[in-house]
Amino acid sequence: MKKDASTFRETEGLNRLQNFFKKGKTGYRIQRGFTLIEIMVVVTILAILIALVAPKMVGRSDQARRVATTAQIKNIEGALQLYKLDNGTYPSTEQGLEALAEEPSIGEIPNNWRKGGYLQKIPNDAWGNPFVYVSPGTQSDYDLASYGADKEAGGSDDDADIESWNL
Repeated sequence: MKKDASTFRETEGLNRLQNFFKKGKTGYRIQRGFTLIEIMVVVTILAILIALVAPKMVGRSDQARRVATTAQIKNIEGALQLYKLDNGTYPSTEQGLEALAEEPSIGEIPNNWRKGGYLQKIPNDAWGNPFVYVSPGTQSDYDLASYGADKEAGGSDDDADIESWNL
């Protein structure tokens, strides 16, 4: 006897349905999803991974902020060098770092200030505080610093200042 396409489809569908229901010791049951043991194994593996990784990640945010602030100081220093090349001096304390973004209107007005400035805007440190800029500085031609997490001069560890002359 020759099987036609409809008979073949019906047989195939019946085979799939029989595979869907399997006879166990307690009768027919539907085979779908995960068993409780499988879920518990996955949860246990995830808990172990979290226990291994979490301690390494805690405390990294302050270190990342220090690295970001150091990079910002170096970027500002580059803009200060360009300012000095164009104008012969660094911006005064009175003009501040704003002289890198907008042409100064107070103090000694620079003759060759670059149109568009040296920075688009003056960034804050990674804790959201403005950088401390003094020119002339006590350590070099200018002093540029971030007071760090505690927002006060001095400090140690995560609260230590980040100073351009110590980089």
